Amino acid sequence: MPRPTAKDFPADIWPLFDSYVHGRSSRREFLEKAAKITFGGLAASELLDALSPRFAEAQVVAPTDSRIDGRYVEFESPEGYGKGRGYLVHPSEPAATRPTVLVIHENRGLNPHIEDIARRLALDGFIAFAPDALYPLGGYPGDEDKARELFRKLDQAKTHNDFIAAGQLLKSLPRASGKLGAVGFCYGGGIVNFLATRLPELNAAVPFYGAPPPADDVPKIRAALLIHYAGADDRTNAGWPAYEAELKAAHVRYEVFVYDGAQHGFNNDTTPRYDEAAAKLAWSRTIHFFKTTLHA
Repeated sequence: MPRPTAKDFPADIWPLFDSYVHGRSSRREFLEKAAKITFGGLAASELLDALSPRFAEAQVVAPTDSRIDGRYVEFESPEGYGKGRGYLVHPSEPAATRPTVLVIHENRGLNPHIEDIARRLALDGFIAFAPDALYPLGGYPGDEDKARELFRKLDQAKTHNDFIAAGQLLKSLPRASGKLGAVGFCYGGGIVNFLATRLPELNAAVPFYGAPPPADDVPKIRAALLIHYAGADDRTNAGWPAYEAELKAAHVRYEVFVYDGAQHGFNNDTTPRYDEAAAKLAWSRTIHFFKTTLHA
């Protein structure tokens, strides 16, 4: 039996799930409220299981794929954590240099889905690096609930600076061409917007449904932006009108796409929020943007 898609679920489940996924409500609170929603005779716990990620089922590029080389590397943390760590992937085919892309995860750390995203980028000819914000706390724990709990313990100011260090590391690699891009999702989309204000060497930035940076920092952006929003994501989309006005006032190069009917998280193909049509279109636009911007 095929897994339900976003359109199969009752509309009133999505605000509850969004609140739970982003740590604004607990698992217990989600289950209590979800128990009042009827969906295929499922109990609330079964409903939550139906909404949860299926990493293995959605994997596109295996870690052992001979077309890529992937490994975990550490980098110096500028904020007293000692070391940061991430997943570095590049095409196995030799090349003099290649453009680089920083991959920023959602609010659960470096899980198998984000590692797969890095491998997909490598197959398109980029050197990709996906740092794990949770590494100072032991790294992604292999459980999404535990990962969210750990995430709340991070000092975000320090974590932001570790992402800056990760971007600088990526650009300094021996096979790096000197062109740097960044793509991120949800929390990671917000980090990409932040990095655009803090990394003048960032050439191309692609935030998926991410929070905008502080208004005063927008004039610092030098990167070209490709911005993706989900049409059914009122919470995140509420920040867009002001952000767009700030981008225009600062003469920042940007293009924005809103995918009608898509839920927040629509690019994540491990969960039912995945919208195949929207995700494929957004990803093809992302790859085209990186190829035209980072190879120029």
